[in-house]
Amino acid sequence: MRIADIDLGTKPLLLAPMEDVSDPPFRILCKRYGADMLYTEFISAGGLAYGAQGSVQKLEFYEEERPVGIQIFGGEIDQVADAARIADAQNPDLIDINFGCPVKKVVCKDGGAGILRNLPKMEAITQAVIEASSRPVTVKTRLGWNDESIQIEDVARMLESTGVAALAVHARTRAQMYRGDARWEWLPLIKGALRDIPLIGNGDASSPERVRDMFDQTGVDGVMIGRGAIGNPWIFREAKSFLEVGEVHDPPSWEERISVVAEHLTLKCAWLGERKGVLEMRRMYGGYFKGHRGASQLRMRLMEFKDRDGVLEVLHNWRPEDEETSVPVARAVRPAIPARLPRKATLPTA
Repeated sequence: MRIADIDLGTKPLLLAPMEDVSDPPFRILCKRYGADMLYTEFISAGGLAYGAQGSVQKLEFYEEERPVGIQIFGGEIDQVADAARIADAQNPDLIDINFGCPVKKVVCKDGGAGILRNLPKMEAITQAVIEASSRPVTVKTRLGWNDESIQIEDVARMLESTGVAALAVHARTRAQMYRGDARWEWLPLIKGALRDIPLIGNGDASSPERVRDMFDQTGVDGVMIGRGAIGNPWIFREAKSFLEVGEVHDPPSWEERISVVAEHLTLKCAWLGERKGVLEMRRMYGGYFKGHRGASQLRMRLMEFKDRDGVLEVLHNWRPEDEETSVPVARAVRPAIPARLPRKATLPTA
C-alpha cells in the first residue's frame, strides 16, 4: 500500500490518532512492536492559530516514528488552512484531516464528524488544506452523521477528486459514537467507489483475528487500530504474526510488560516533566494490566505516588500472583531519562 510516495508495504497496520493516548511516548512503543504508520493526537486548528501551548506541543514527534502524520481538525476554512501550514512546517510525512471525531464540543463547530452535515464545506476545507500543504493530505471520517444521511460513497469520490492521497473510514456513524458493532459491510462499497487511492479500515479491529477478518472480509488496503492498542502496543506484533503465519505471537511475559510500562512512564516524564508525566500515565495502567491477577491492587498502589522513582519501585517489586502485598523480586534495570527528547515544534515566524 502506498500513500503518495510513502510505501507502507502489504497489509499495513496503522495506529489511530487517539486523544490523550497516542502521544510520542506511546507512539514510539507501538512503532517498535510493528505499527507501520503513526498519527499525532488530533490538534485543534484554533489552538494552533492562537499558539496554545497544548496544541503546539502535540506537533512534536520522534524521528524514529516515521512515517508519521500530523492530524488537525476545525470547522473554519481559513483557520484550518493556517493550521495546515503550521503543521507542514514541522516536516511530517503527511497531514491528516479529522472529519470523524464524534465529541459534542468538536462537532458543534463543524469540526470532526460535524462536517458530515455540510459536504460542500467539507470539500472546501479539504481543498484549502491541500493548497496549504507541501506534502500528502489524507482524511479520516465516518460513514455519516446518522443512518439517514450516509453518503460515504459519494464522499469518498469527492475527496479523491479533491486530491486526498488516502482515506480512512471508521465504520460507524456519528450517532453511533463508539456503540454497537462497526458496520464493515460499508467498507467494500467505499473501496469500490475509489479509483486509485488506498482505503484504510477502522473500527473493531481490536485483536489479531479481527484485523485479519477486516482485511479478508472487506478488501481494505490497510487496517487502523485504535482502542485495541491502548495499554497493548503488542497488538501490532501479534496481528502481523497472525497475518503472516496464522498464529498469534506469544503474549508478552510479565517481565516484558513491566519493562514496557516502566519505559512508557520514563518517556512520559521526559516529554511532559516528571509530575505531569506520572499523573498522565495513570490512565494507561488499566489497559496494561487488564486481566492480570491483582491488577486493581497494583493500579491503586501505583497511583499513590507522584514521583517516577516511587512508581518504578512498585512496578519492579510486584509479582502478578500477589494480590495484597508486593514482594521483592530481582530488579530489572530502570530505564534512564533519555538524553534526546522529541524534536520540539516551533511556530513559524511571519
